[in-house]
Amino acid sequence: MRQDCAQGLLRLIRWGWLGLSVAVTPVLASPNSPAREAASIDAQEQLRQQERERVLREENTPQPDARLRRPDVTLPDYPQNESPCFIINSLRLTGDSADRFGWALKAAKGAKGRCLGSQGIVLTINTVQNAILAAGYVTTRVMAQEQDLTTGVLTLTLQPGRIGQVRFNDTVSWRGRLWNAIPASPGEILNLRDIEQGLENFKRVPSAAADIQIVPGQQDATSDLLVNWQEGRPVRLSLGLDDSGSKSTGRYLGSATLAVDAPFAQNDLFYANAGKDLFEHGPFGNHSHALNYFFPFGYWALSANYNNYTYHQNIPNANEVLTYSGKSNNAQLTLLRLIFRNQSHKTTLNLRGWRKRSTNAVDGINMDQQSRRTAGWEIGVNQHSYLGDSTLDANINWHRGTGALGAKRAPEELTHSGSARTGILLADLSLNQPFALAEQPWRYYTAVRGQWSSNALTPQERMAIAGRYTVRGFDGEQMLSGEKGFLWRNELAWNVLAQGQELYLAADYGRVNGPGTRYLVGHQLAGSALGVRGSLWQRFSYDLFAGVPLYKPDSFHTSGATAGFSLNLEI
Repeated sequence: MRQDCAQGLLRLIRWGWLGLSVAVTPVLASPNSPAREAASIDAQEQLRQQERERVLREENTPQPDARLRRPDVTLPDYPQNESPCFIINSLRLTGDSADRFGWALKAAKGAKGRCLGSQGIVLTINTVQNAILAAGYVTTRVMAQEQDLTTGVLTLTLQPGRIGQVRFNDTVSWRGRLWNAIPASPGEILNLRDIEQGLENFKRVPSAAADIQIVPGQQDATSDLLVNWQEGRPVRLSLGLDDSGSKSTGRYLGSATLAVDAPFAQNDLFYANAGKDLFEHGPFGNHSHALNYFFPFGYWALSANYNNYTYHQNIPNANEVLTYSGKSNNAQLTLLRLIFRNQSHKTTLNLRGWRKRSTNAVDGINMDQQSRRTAGWEIGVNQHSYLGDSTLDANINWHRGTGALGAKRAPEELTHSGSARTGILLADLSLNQPFALAEQPWRYYTAVRGQWSSNALTPQERMAIAGRYTVRGFDGEQMLSGEKGFLWRNELAWNVLAQGQELYLAADYGRVNGPGTRYLVGHQLAGSALGVRGSLWQRFSYDLFAGVPLYKPDSFHTSGATAGFSLNLEI
């Protein structure tokens, strides 16, 4: 009995020392110690899972684009030597809501100082009218009443086109909702941008199809918005399989995603996901769960997300093998507001609150020194633009950790080697450029993602590179991470015979720097991959690829060549 107690006490001391040494790893642990290995395992597992969660959100939260085009009208130059004509020194706009449209007169500034006759006056009216139409006010009209032009003032009269009713074209199911989809009400001035926003709110729901017609209203200068809305099957089950896991916790990952469209009949979205390692048997494993809800309200939207992740594996320690495990969960609430849109650009602000929890254990005994509770906020802006046939997306966010929601200081703060309560600047930029070559559809895609912090960060807050989600060509078993870094991904893709199957060649580069990189074997990676992806029978999608490193530090461990796959079947 005493011997058993003594052995148990010795093991408890070793576990406690391991936990303490992990907490102060930068000072006490040698590069190959179990403490450093344990800290590295936890950080890399959480970083991998964060990338998988990001991809899952992107795949299950569609971002539709509605662009209602109007024909471009080219107006002639002002005529010369009209007779009779009147010198126009200034322009005025009168009528209902004229003060809201004074900006449109700037389009006709070329009329000032000219001697205009009937053709020149009509051209001035059309110029102002086109400016108003280009801003989306397609039912608002500009005209000129009889007036004395000898004063040098041309007065134009505005007749705003207002919304009469917003209604469904036909009887729809109880799940159809207008109130939170279209950000315009009867009596407001009709604008195409409001209609585009409404269409996007409808079409974000994958099982819904919608279009909006503008028809004459019952009163003068009014138009009704007639919504044609149809709904398909609102529930979908998707099964996924990929090899994005690690050898130490399970490379092959299976997942099931249940998506419910408009669960509260409010043009909202919900999905639940569960995943775990498959096929392999050993002293390791992992499983995860995710919940996500999205609710639109005109130009606003609210998103709530929760994820948890658990893993375990064996690590050697002197004369014994320890079972090391980790649990983490995170929740975030995001408020979005579209603040500007026109025919080519959309600008959206976002404000996010988040909290994260994680614990680690050795042989089932919690390592209290390694438990983490963090929380904070993030504010940012997204710019989505059409540049001809190209699509440009840009994001910039400021991420800040705080002591809210029961957050506690990170273990690294004991040695001033890292903090979760500092500011981090996050940014990304992507360009998608389709083009034709040999009468075949091609596409070039490039994306840059970066992070910057002036302070040392905890391993979980650093930017990591290596693997399919960052620098392709690497197996992802080892990563490079740092407080500062950037990633540049490139793809040249051919839509094979325009059949929806895409053959692509990828080349990526990444670099990290900062205080947390002082123990790394290097700072930069480059890799390439060749792959094919697409969908079959509208329910099965796939991505198959193989890659090789192009540049890596001499002591960076990775396979000479790596292959991967991702399969998804919608039932």
